[in-house]
Amino acid sequence: MLYTSEAIESAIESLSSLPTIGRKTAQRLALHLLRQPKEDVEKLAHALLAMKERVLYCSVCCNLTESDPCPICTSQKRNRSVICVVEEPNDLFAIERTNEYFGLYHVLHGALNPLEGIGPNELKLKELLHRMGNTEHPVDEVILAMNPNVEGEVTTQYLTKLLKPLDIKVSRLARGIPMGSDLEFADEATVSRALQGRVSL
Repeated sequence: MLYTSEAIESAIESLSSLPTIGRKTAQRLALHLLRQPKEDVEKLAHALLAMKERVLYCSVCCNLTESDPCPICTSQKRNRSVICVVEEPNDLFAIERTNEYFGLYHVLHGALNPLEGIGPNELKLKELLHRMGNTEHPVDEVILAMNPNVEGEVTTQYLTKLLKPLDIKVSRLARGIPMGSDLEFADEATVSRALQGRVSL
């Protein structure tokens, strides 16, 4: 589509490169920003630049942080014997919002996906294995909190084989029927996992 402004076209191209942002959404965002006061757009630009300049990976858990090690890794209130392994920082945020988990984390920054060329070397696996050898704070349990898809399942199986010989308890998040849904509409795999993960009352 031809625009009367190269600057608008450039903004749309940049915005549409973001995840889950299609061209139409990018166009709406660009035109919305164009209608905002210059100070608001500058504030957004400065916030994005500051984020890019200040945020780094925690050298312990590989989460995103501005201080290294991150506040979770340095907190004395955390149970250091349990590590929850997640694929992305978003997954960590989701678990933290529950206020039910008080251990440490490890962020892999992806999941195994041979079709897209993502193997063990592309994930933060070496850093995870390094943590298993910590004699000051021994790890008793690793919780695998991968996404419920093919890549997450492959990653869970790979990590289980990797960690079991280290004499560490390996567990995974329970899977089952989500709240508010009907049993009749659940797929066979979900119902099967729900039966396997049943709990006593």
